[in-house]
Amino acid sequence: MAKPADAGEIVKRALAYPYAVPDCSFVYECGGAHELPPQGVDLSGREPLLAYGANAAPEALAWKLAALPELELPVIRAELEGFDVVYSAHISRYGAVPATLEPSPGTTVATFVAYPTAEQLELIAATERLNYELSRLSGISCRLEVGKPLSELDAFLSVRGCLRISGSEVALAAIGAVARGFDEMDEPGVLEHARARLAPELDLEAFVLRCVEQGGVRPLPAL
Repeated sequence: MAKPADAGEIVKRALAYPYAVPDCSFVYECGGAHELPPQGVDLSGREPLLAYGANAAPEALAWKLAALPELELPVIRAELEGFDVVYSAHISRYGAVPATLEPSPGTTVATFVAYPTAEQLELIAATERLNYELSRLSGISCRLEVGKPLSELDAFLSVRGCLRISGSEVALAAIGAVARGFDEMDEPGVLEHARARLAPELDLEAFVLRCVEQGGVRPLPAL
């Protein structure tokens, strides 16, 4: 059982998903986001990775890349056509309902493309293995703030599928999109909805803590 002080931090972390992201392209290093250098960045030996959720947030990257704090990670702001960022059908080990990607014709979603080294990708993948698999997206249109558009790139996609509420996928309100076709909810809202359906006897804090103590919930049923 988490101590009261720890419990507060656990719940705060869960409710803050997908965490704050810069409003422009950046280089992640030593726990923070830094401006792209005027001369650009060297992408030699790096492959593009769609960073549509916490993988674009410096706060989350600090956890994931703690073993390589001084190795730079370029993260380029982008727009992805024909998809939206929706909730996955699981609760993570840290108590949040995280994201996945879902086709959505006519929608353009704001996202990022990261360029990890092989070592950085291995660290990121280690945080995704329970619920995600690395997949290649081909035949897409992803426009970058810096650099040429991409027609294919890799992305971690949920093996649990999309969470459905009242029969439909639900987009993350924290992530902007043009011509969004799905209803949207914020993280506190989707967690509260899950709590009310799965554990009405608990308040939200107790529900999040129980999920964390159980190592997450996999999969979440339709709500």
